[in-house]
Amino acid sequence: MTGLFDLTGRVALVTGSSRGIGSALARALAEAGAKVVLNGVNGERLKAAEDALAQEFPPGRIHSVAFDVTDDHAAARSILWVEENVGPLEILVNNAGIQHRVPMLDLDVADWERVLSTDLTSAFLVGREAARHMIGRGRGKIINICSVQTDLARPTIAPYIAAKGGLRNLTRAMTAEWAASGLQINAVAPGYIHTEMTQNLVDDEDFNSWILGRTPAHRWGTVEDLAGPVVWLASDGSNFVNGQTIFIDGGMTVVV
Repeated sequence: MTGLFDLTGRVALVTGSSRGIGSALARALAEAGAKVVLNGVNGERLKAAEDALAQEFPPGRIHSVAFDVTDDHAAARSILWVEENVGPLEILVNNAGIQHRVPMLDLDVADWERVLSTDLTSAFLVGREAARHMIGRGRGKIINICSVQTDLARPTIAPYIAAKGGLRNLTRAMTAEWAASGLQINAVAPGYIHTEMTQNLVDDEDFNSWILGRTPAHRWGTVEDLAGPVVWLASDGSNFVNGQTIFIDGGMTVVV
């Protein structure tokens, strides 16, 4: 890959990247030339993911750092580790997230706070630590992974909806404070993506039919559908794009 979308030599950290969408985004950034740092809280699973991805690329291209993205001290230590052991962090993808399905009347406050902390506060904590280093260098890309639930709502997932809506405005807040220092902060909002974690939904005949009927493209998204937009936002090709949330949903959010 050459030109505007070449990431050769740039260091990228992808949170929540030991599997699923995060793993696919890490692979895409590495294919564009970046040195990629994987992240997760399960050290054993993270190491397995690092070893598997490393087989696809030259030595030194794939790294990992295990830390809890909801812990501000762990975030600071881990960003510093990346800076000192891999190189100056130029690309951060805030992908870590969880889901919790229960009606609001039955929702435990601890579960509400756990989802908000993982899906929203973590992007603030890790993003702020990354920005401390990026601002001094006058460049950096932060990409927050939102969702169609940034714009839409469904029953039983209130904390997730609140977190993803907040993440769009956090993206704007980061832009308001950091764009003048040379950073670009944007978000992508995937639609319903077919992964190992959503396989049970794909297998649910009624839900699958609803997704196909609700999506103008008449299919589930794939992790590959997210790769191009994220690489673009990580590259020089998006240097005047700031504060935007780009929906990658097959048209779901533009129809009724």
